[in-house]
Amino acid sequence: MGFNCGIVGLPNVGKSTLFNAITQTNAAEAMNYPFCTIEPNVGRIGVPDPRLYKLAKMVNSEKIIPTQIEIVDIAGLVKGASKGEGLGNQFLGHIRSTDAILHIVRCFDSSDITHVSGSVDPIRDIEIVETELLLADLESLKRKEEGIARKNNPDLAIEKNFLKKSIDWLEEGKLLSQLQLTEEEEVFANTIQLITRKPILYVCNVSESDVVSGNGYTKEVEKFAKQRNSSVVMISAAIEAEIAQIQDEGEKREYIESLGLSESGLARVIRGGYDLLGLLTFFTVGPQESHAWTTYRGAKAPTAAGVIHTDFERGFICAETISYDDYISCNGEQGAKAAGKMRLEGKDYVVNDGDIFHFRFNV
Repeated sequence: MGFNCGIVGLPNVGKSTLFNAITQTNAAEAMNYPFCTIEPNVGRIGVPDPRLYKLAKMVNSEKIIPTQIEIVDIAGLVKGASKGEGLGNQFLGHIRSTDAILHIVRCFDSSDITHVSGSVDPIRDIEIVETELLLADLESLKRKEEGIARKNNPDLAIEKNFLKKSIDWLEEGKLLSQLQLTEEEEVFANTIQLITRKPILYVCNVSESDVVSGNGYTKEVEKFAKQRNSSVVMISAAIEAEIAQIQDEGEKREYIESLGLSESGLARVIRGGYDLLGLLTFFTVGPQESHAWTTYRGAKAPTAAGVIHTDFERGFICAETISYDDYISCNGEQGAKAAGKMRLEGKDYVVNDGDIFHFRFNV
């Protein structure tokens, strides 16, 4: 498993430019006019992780397979989208199927790139988009409430309570991600694809000169996100487009460092997404291939094994486990074994980020 996320925002905030850059394609036509993106573009990219390449080099792997992230570039939303304005609410449906939302917010001034509202105001822009997401959820829940009311079934009390609580909350202009639910309500809520329950990462698109320190606009977004218990990442879509054109990894690192950055905006976005969803990476390493895999924090060894193959989970016996730091410091598996750093972990072992596994199983 990796994760997938939908890129949302107003038209002309840099969504398609960023999508093209981080997927290193020109799949999303990027032009300076609203509704340039008509159909949602989907791209899958390998998650950059220097640890994977270091492990592969150490064992001289023939293949290197990073874990994957799927990104969906959705058309720019405008005020009234939930009622069919602009391209209508057809695109809101694409957001429902994603794990998380990357909300791209314009935080730069430019006379060359038009703004649908005539001026740059990141908080206003965020609220326009989120109001449309909220209204889409409200309409969906009201339909469900009407359907359950017609059934008149006393066994649906939990569902009725959840729907009433959620509708009241949305009508106050609050996102469902901020609503406290009981365990039973959580179970029911997870059966419904509600947009405003999804975690949001605010991505401030800034000019090249502001990518290190930010600006007044990004400070406003950071303050806003803090109130929502959300996170903020700063990127420059223009810089990411430049990075995407550089093929040599060494030259790419030099260019990033010349800008005063330690990593690309893509890396920051992915790390922010992993934190948002509570994900971690583990590895399998060998001469044929070194492979990065994704699971959630708190997952136990059999669950991680199941990410590779369901048979591994079903017939799980134990996991030969070496931490990344021990693997590197001991110069590989044999050194780790000799130093007593390889452990046999059972079904209750909780996976740590960077663990290197060899699973034993029998089916």
